[in-house]
Formats: sequence, C-alpha cells, structure tokens
Amino acid sequence: MEQPTTADTDPVRVLETSGDDYRRAFDLFLAGTDEKPRTHARLGEIAASLPRRRVLLDLGAGDGRTTAYLARYFDRTIAVEPSAAMREKLTAACPDALLLPEPLDRAAPPEPGDLVHLSHVLYYVPEPDWFPTVTRALDWTAPGGVLLVVLQNPDSPCMRMAAHFTGVHYDLRPLLDRLRVRHPSHGYALETLALHYRTSHLAEAVDVAEFMVNVADLVTLDARPTRGALTAYVRQHFARPDGGYAIGHSQDMLIVRRARA
Repeated sequence: MEQPTTADTDPVRVLETSGDDYRRAFDLFLAGTDEKPRTHARLGEIAASLPRRRVLLDLGAGDGRTTAYLARYFDRTIAVEPSAAMREKLTAACPDALLLPEPLDRAAPPEPGDLVHLSHVLYYVPEPDWFPTVTRALDWTAPGGVLLVVLQNPDSPCMRMAAHFTGVHYDLRPLLDRLRVRHPSHGYALETLALHYRTSHLAEAVDVAEFMVNVADLVTLDARPTRGALTAYVRQHFARPDGGYAIGHSQDMLIVRRARA
C-alpha cells in the first residue's frame, strides 16, 4: 500500500490575506473561474437599473477589481477596506475612490450609497452579528437605492466541501426572513448565480480547494483536515471524465431595494 507523504499528512494551511500563499491561491482561483465575468455582468444590470447613480459604497472592497468595475457607473466611489495589504491593491485599482480603513462596525461613510455592495464579507462576521451588520449597511443605503449582499450558496459543491471539513454553514435565507419582518416596506429578491472553477491539474485544484475551505472557523479547529484528505475529496467529488477538475461555487445575491423616502 502506498504510504502517505509528508505533504499528505500536513494540515491544510490557514491562508492569511496578506501572505504570498493566499495571493497565489487566489490568483489560481481567478484564472480558472467564470465568477468575475458572470458576476460583473449581473452587477452591471443592477447598477444600470438604479434611479440615481451618484455614490457607490463598497463595504469590504478587497483588492478593488469589482469596485473598479462598478465605479464606472457612479459619480463617486467610497470603499471600506480594513486590510492594509488589500488597500494597497485597492488604491491602484481605484485611485479616485475615497478609502476608509476602519472595520465595518467602526466605519462612518460620509454619504449614503445608491448601491451598497457587501460581497463575501459575512464569512468573517459572527452569525449573530449578521443582522445588525446588514441593518447598518441598509442605513447607509440611499432611499430608492440597492443594498447587495453576496455570499456562497450553502448547497454549492464548494460550501458542501467547506462544511464537510470545518462544519461551517452559511445561509442568507434566515437573514432575508428577518429583514422582511423588520423592514417590510423594502423590496427583496434572492438570486443564485451558478459559477464554476475548472483546471486540468490536480495540484492546482487542491490548492484552490484549500483556499475555499479557508473559512474563518478553520483556525479554531482542534485538528485541521490534512492535505491528503483534501486531495482525496477533490479526486472523489470534482474529477471530470476528461481528466480535469471542476468545482462549483454558486453564489447567492440578496438584493434589497430600499423604499423611497
């Protein structure tokens, strides 16, 4: 029987957003996914539908790729990003944006946004704080504007893998139900975009799978899953008949259209 290598028995890495390993895995993911073109197309439709496009407010703007795409629709852009490493890229991508370095719970945007974009941020917010966090973002949304909350779909292969190894479960539907009860005058929709990462190489698929299981809870586990276990999971669930690998990572888009004043 083949014996596991040292790499097989090593735990999956906790990838720091400012580190080289994170950037490499993220670049691999971006190179193989259809996320940006498909997501940007839908975001463009939402932006174009707004009655006013004065201010874009991007909360947790990251490296600024999506911020830069959306900024073309608006007169002004305000971006909140507490990570210094991400702000460096954000500044290069959006040199005219007003950057706020505070965390969301301490940020104070100077004016409301006609589009408030909160994308892939709630993973890093304890679930009991989701409602107050999103309510704060809704307070920063101009009357007639849209708050857009984006998160991985809980039933996607990506999130089933994350749940298998870490026990996490993210789901926007309970949040949507609470918002409807508390703020019934606003309009609500929950959409799912089917997205896929593809590669011909097992090693790249495993590196991207490691990136995908790097949820906030990973660092708290008593024993992190091994690279060998992750590799076996990728082979079993994501191998394609053509010899490549595909990981579905559909995302949910919660669209809140704030009532006009």
